[in-house]
Amino acid sequence: MPLRGIYALVDAGLTARPLALLEAILAGGVRIVQYRAKNGVDRTLVARLHELTRAASALLIVNDDLQAALDADGLHVGQEDLALLDASALRVALSGRLLGVSCGTPAEARAAARLGADYLGVGPYARTVTKDDAGDPLGIEGMREVVAASSAPVAAIGGIGRDQLPGVVRSGVSMAAIASAIALAPDPLGMTRELVTGWNALTA
Repeated sequence: MPLRGIYALVDAGLTARPLALLEAILAGGVRIVQYRAKNGVDRTLVARLHELTRAASALLIVNDDLQAALDADGLHVGQEDLALLDASALRVALSGRLLGVSCGTPAEARAAARLGADYLGVGPYARTVTKDDAGDPLGIEGMREVVAASSAPVAAIGGIGRDQLPGVVRSGVSMAAIASAIALAPDPLGMTRELVTGWNALTA
């Protein structure tokens, strides 16, 4: 499956109903989803989330937890997590599953590509309320610099909603990773549809 389009996050810190949120995300047309639970991943829940994504021909990526990621389609790790892992052993353990790596600079993007990352999560694109240590926003130009540093597909992340999509697309990324704009919307399904439609119109 091509790594492009809206990449939605089901963040346990933003929703008490992850399954319902995922159903709305999938119904809205998203086919790449990350489950993020900074206080500990529920592997039983991961299995249920994966049942839903698999039925929709979508991908489920798990943040930080390698063992839980083996019940899904891939693993996403940050720079701190990556420093604690043996990259070659990690690729073997993933056994063909996707590996995503968070990056904030061209140097980190080049290093992640050398480690065999299938895609990069780059940000923050704009100010974000979901990650306290995200750093200063990269904006369009900063994103372009990181995109140019690697041939791996890039997902822009951080502070992205409907109004930011045109700038995100201009930055040259393959995906827009979105958490709070969907999870905190009064109508997550409607918002997801708007985002998918907007992305498709901007990249047609």
